[in-house]
Amino acid sequence: MTTDQMILFALLFAVFGLLLWGRYRYDLIAFAALVVAVVTGSVPTEDAFSGFGHPAVVIIALVLIVSRGLVLSGAIDLITRYLIDGSRKLSSHIAVMSGLGAFFSAFMNNVGALALLMPVELQASAKAKRSPALTLMPLSFATILGGLVTLIGTPPNIIIAAFREKSLGESYSMFDFAPVGLACAVAGVAFVALVGWRLLPGERGKHDTAQELMDLQGYIAEIKVPEASPAVGRKVSDLDEEAADCDAHIVGLVRRGKRLPGTGRREEISAGDILVVEAGPEAIDKLVGSLKLEYAGSERRARVDEGDQKLMEVVVPRHARIDGRSALDVNLLYRHGITLLGVSRSGKRFRERLRKLVISAGDVLLLLGPAERLPEVASWLGTLPLAERGLEVIQRDKAAMAAGLFAIAIILASLGVIYLPVALAGVVIGYVLLKIMPLRQIYDFVEWPVIVLLACLIPIGQALEASGGTALIANGIVAISAGWSPAVVLTLLMIVTMTLSDVLNNTATTVIAAPIAIDIAGRLGVSADPFLMAVAVAASCAFLTPIGHKNNTLVMGPGGYAFGDYWRMGLPLEILIVAVAVPVILVVWPF
Repeated sequence: MTTDQMILFALLFAVFGLLLWGRYRYDLIAFAALVVAVVTGSVPTEDAFSGFGHPAVVIIALVLIVSRGLVLSGAIDLITRYLIDGSRKLSSHIAVMSGLGAFFSAFMNNVGALALLMPVELQASAKAKRSPALTLMPLSFATILGGLVTLIGTPPNIIIAAFREKSLGESYSMFDFAPVGLACAVAGVAFVALVGWRLLPGERGKHDTAQELMDLQGYIAEIKVPEASPAVGRKVSDLDEEAADCDAHIVGLVRRGKRLPGTGRREEISAGDILVVEAGPEAIDKLVGSLKLEYAGSERRARVDEGDQKLMEVVVPRHARIDGRSALDVNLLYRHGITLLGVSRSGKRFRERLRKLVISAGDVLLLLGPAERLPEVASWLGTLPLAERGLEVIQRDKAAMAAGLFAIAIILASLGVIYLPVALAGVVIGYVLLKIMPLRQIYDFVEWPVIVLLACLIPIGQALEASGGTALIANGIVAISAGWSPAVVLTLLMIVTMTLSDVLNNTATTVIAAPIAIDIAGRLGVSADPFLMAVAVAASCAFLTPIGHKNNTLVMGPGGYAFGDYWRMGLPLEILIVAVAVPVILVVWPF
């Protein structure tokens, strides 16, 4: 093993380990790895930032922008409203929602497809009086499956196409993925609709996490005791009767930033203390008036009963601004005037000092603030709303133009008339000229951490390939499977790739697995296409954990799922995907 190979392998192991740890953002990890690779000479200086101009990176960025344009035009909204009916039988409803999610994610970012349909699904669940836990995981899995069908459906397909063009001289076209991807998507959607949802733990269907969070009769608020308050000098227990008259309950006392043991009932209240009160918003406001208290934090905090105040539920995706931080860390109250009222995590509601609680991906947050500012702040936090945004301008009169322009671009790119990135760029320009998308917000629609991750890993992957590192891995796999048929080796590669994708980012998995697939094919003396297709399918199908794919993380909080719930539906689904994909690949892409 050469020095460059050892350095690159060590870097990749470090990257994978840090990604599994999850302490640091994946784009920062990838960027640091790239810097180290350049400093050590493993990646040539002239190639250090070549990934930022790579076609795969450009296409992914453009797809994200176009996806948002389709939403803003109302094209997706019109289709959704015509097809969704919460009164259907559960299996039928899951089939329709999953089919719709799969269709949308074939032509737009699959995270965007889920973010669009999740509020619709929650409303349908509330209308049908059933737990969203029964339907959100199938919807998440379906939006992942739909991305398998087209070139632009999911980043792994785009990366695989770019690697094929570099290695074999020709990329895949828009619908080359369709035969295998469509077979997997149809089989997968049928499974989650007919069988999959039944495999979830029975207790999940007994709880409506979103509705339980919105039941504000028992949320925790922190109220400051000013000098003029009649509560000063009295014990906490002395306030029980007045609190009861207001339908409130005092559950704790905070002094000098620290909560006193128990409920502090025997403590004498001093000016500047904070009472921790459990009650509904009206009761809290009544108690504030009765005892001449103040809302803790700042005079900028708005009163609960003001007419312009509203509540919003949002879900926290991985690597959102607030992921791994508290409301205090991001100055949610002081800087934005927004109050964190509640947090739901896997069906559990936290009732201690919420502003200091470290938020995790998958949490559902309940925010209170000015109606005109809440959507903006929710977006700034990197969260996604669990209800349709009433303040977002949808230009439904431009839906036909937006869909038509996108369809023309896809057709021209599929026929080879226009290079795909150029076609998508033309759609973006058209959306701006038609005023479907505001020019100043275009860059806001790009998921920059994913772009940086991919752009940084591409040069490392290319260096690993150039140094012979991928050939070493390929030799190892071929040696292990010596004497086996190419079909068995393909299945083995698919299982290994799928397992990696369950715990790592699918983009990172694809960047490493794609050149290995090409090397294996070369050593076996067969076509590389079946192996590339196997990697494309396997890298996208991460169903065993909530961390394998961002969509799985997004539904964790709203569905009240535990970490171990995913494998119940995900394991048989992954087995089904392998069983369906391998024969179809061998027929459509023979060795």
